[in-house]
Amino acid sequence: MRLLLDTHLLVWAAGAPHRLSRVARDMIEDPKNTLVFSVVSVWEVAIKHGLGRPEFRTEPRVFRQRLMMNGFQELLITSEHVVGVATLPTIHRDPFDRLLIAQAIAEDLLFVSGDRQIGGYPGPIRRV
Repeated sequence: MRLLLDTHLLVWAAGAPHRLSRVARDMIEDPKNTLVFSVVSVWEVAIKHGLGRPEFRTEPRVFRQRLMMNGFQELLITSEHVVGVATLPTIHRDPFDRLLIAQAIAEDLLFVSGDRQIGGYPGPIRRV
C-alpha cells in the first residue's frame, strides 16, 4: 500500500518516533508499504520552523534529508493537486492538510493522519 503521511506524523517519524501511535508505527515499519512524503510537508515545516514553533525545531533541509535517507518517496505538487483542493468540503481551514488530502485523492494514496477532523474528508484516509 502507498501511504502519504501527514506532516506531524512525518515530524515524529523523523525525530520523535516514540510519539507515534502503535498503529502508525506498524504502518510505517511494514515493508509492504511504500512511504511517501509531500513537498507540502517540507513547506509546512519550513514555515513553522521559521515562526519558532517548538514542535518544528528540525531545520527543513535536515527534515527532508532524513526522510529521503529512510526510503520515503517525494511527491511534488502539480496543478491537478491544487485544483483538487477546490473540490474538498470546508471541514477545516488548514491549507497544508487540504492540499495533502487532494494529493492523496489524485495519486491514489492512503492519507494517514492523527487529526480527528481529517476523517470527515472524502477519499482514502486513515486516522491513526
